[in-house]
Formats: sequence, C-alpha cells, structure tokens
Amino acid sequence: MSEWMSEVLPFSGTVTVFGFRLLLAAATGLLLHCGALIVLRRFARRRQQPIDAALLQRLRGPLLVLLPLLCVQVVLASGESAAELQLPRHICSLGIIAGTVYLLLNLLSVISRHLKTMHAVDVEDNYHARRMHTQVTVLRRCATLLIVVVGVSVALMTFPRIRQLGASLLASAGVVGLVAGLAARPVLENLIAGLQIALTRPIQLDDAVVIDGEWGWIEEIASTYVVLRIWDQRRLIVPLSKIINEPLQNWTRRTAQILGTVFLHLDYSVPVQAVREELERAVRLTDRWDGRVCVLQVTDFTERTVELRALVSAASSPAAWDLRVFVRERLLEFLQREHPGALPRARLEVVDPEGGHPAVRSDEVQPPLRRSA
Repeated sequence: MSEWMSEVLPFSGTVTVFGFRLLLAAATGLLLHCGALIVLRRFARRRQQPIDAALLQRLRGPLLVLLPLLCVQVVLASGESAAELQLPRHICSLGIIAGTVYLLLNLLSVISRHLKTMHAVDVEDNYHARRMHTQVTVLRRCATLLIVVVGVSVALMTFPRIRQLGASLLASAGVVGLVAGLAARPVLENLIAGLQIALTRPIQLDDAVVIDGEWGWIEEIASTYVVLRIWDQRRLIVPLSKIINEPLQNWTRRTAQILGTVFLHLDYSVPVQAVREELERAVRLTDRWDGRVCVLQVTDFTERTVELRALVSAASSPAAWDLRVFVRERLLEFLQREHPGALPRARLEVVDPEGGHPAVRSDEVQPPLRRSA
C-alpha cells in the first residue's frame, strides 16, 4: 500500500502543478487581452478616427481566442511527456489556426470598409470612388478565399494521417487530378478573370455598360460573375470570363461625362440656323446640360429629307438620356409652331403629256387623278 501511494502521489502532484500552470497561462492570456484592449482604446481616443472604433470592435473577439491559447500552447510545449500532451497540443494548435483566420478576416473587413467609406460614390463625378470600390470588393473576396483555403490547408496538415494520405493521393492519382482540373476550369477561369478585372479595371461598380445589347449599370462584381442592373429593373448575370474575353461598351470608363445625339429628318426647306439657335436656347433651360457641347450639323442627304444631328453633352448617361428626350420635344414643338413646312413631306409632280409642262405640282401627297368620261 505504501509503495502504491508513493507512486501515485508524486504523479498526482505533477498533474496538479501542470494544471495550475495551464490555468495560470490562460489567466495570463486574458490579462494580456484586457491590457491590449486598454491600449487600443487609449490609442483610438487620441486619434479619433472612425477606423479605430471599428478595429477595436473587430479585434476583441479574435484576441480573446488567440492570446489565452498562445499562452497555453507555450506551457504545453514545455511539458516533458510528449505522448500524453500530444492531443491537447493538437487541439490548441487548431484553435490558434482558427483564431488567426478569424483575426485576418476581421482585419480585412475593417480595412475594406474603411477604404469604401473614404471614397463616397453618391457624388456626381464618382469615377475614382467607383474604381476604388471595385478593386476593394474584388480583392477582398479573393483574399478571403485565399485566407480560408490556406487556413484549412494548414489545419489539415496538422493531422499526420491526412498529410500522408494527401501525399499518396497526389503521387498516385494524377489522372483524377487532371479530370478535376478540367472540370473546375470554368470556375478557375472566372476567378482569374476576377483578378484581371481588379487589376486592369475594364469595368467598375456603377459603370454604365452595354452587354449583349442590354444597357444598364454594374450593380455587383462577385468572384465569378457580374450583376448588370438594366434600366427597366431587370438583372443580367454575366460570367467574368465573358467580360474579359468579349467586347462590351463602357460609357463611364474614364469619366461619367458623355455626349448625346438627336437626329432630325426634315424637309430641304428647313432653316438650319433657326433650328441651331433654338437648340442653344433649349439646352440652357435644363440643368441636364453640363455646358460643354451643343452643336447642330447637317450630317446626311436623302432623296426626300435632310438629316440634322444635334450633339449635346451631359455629366452622366442618365442625364444624357433625359437631355436627349428634352431636346427632341423642344425642337419638335419649335418646328410645329414656327416652321411647319420644314417637317418631312412627300412631293408629287404630274406632267401634262401634251405640253410637257407640269400640270399639277404640290408639296403634299395628291389623290390620284381621275379621267372624265
């Protein structure tokens, strides 16, 4: 009995001391967490920046997980019995990996939101803001996917059996990997296209574009597709690979300013200078015109009409659309009121077969002539 007690008591004493060390390490981690929060709060009060409050809020949870686990892992690593502490060390390592992923994702979220807040898109000329929002959105999603994939991979690599199994699969299943790669080609192609869009910026959020004959605004750029908000409130889902590989019209590539055209098909008797002056008066009556361009030119002749093109400028594509509609209405009212003879008409000329001179000539469509009995 005495011999058994002599063997058990030292062992139980060792376990008690080691457990106390673990509790002390966890308490130390909690104290470090509280100290880190105090330092961060003081730093945020001095700076008085919006990002500091968001950063403090997002770091509280990850630090509460990471700091105690790191302290406990230090105590477990100093343990003498490696076989008995292998499972606790493994569990603690997985917790540290999960906490690190949690911390990185929160930091990424805070930084992306701060960058978007610094560049507001609810202004008239929002080209640079839309460019920043596009880059931040696409890069954040790619970085999130990368962080999660790396975190899961590192966690799986902590299991020796899974690591050996993965090595054997990579060595013996080349055909399966090739088939899987071919099957995942569309997904990988769209992911790579997303990185190209983030770096080269052929499109950006809130860009006015024309894709497959549909005109609308870029509402969302996901990791594999783009959502186009069409002017009639429909949504067109376009793969990112289509954006990269096929041509499209981007009306706001460098700036939101755009030119609008209005075509008029009128009679040859139209007073061009009078119509030009009326166009200049009309654009001054609306705030849709940005004051850059107002031109009326004769662009074509046909056998019946003359073609006039009014070219006006606006600050954005929606304003250009409204401006074009306004110009059409004003010029139509002007022509109907002041120069009705300039509206398109059909001419008819009937030649007298005996004298060879015109017998009937009119600017209007005449009914067919009737022969008297």
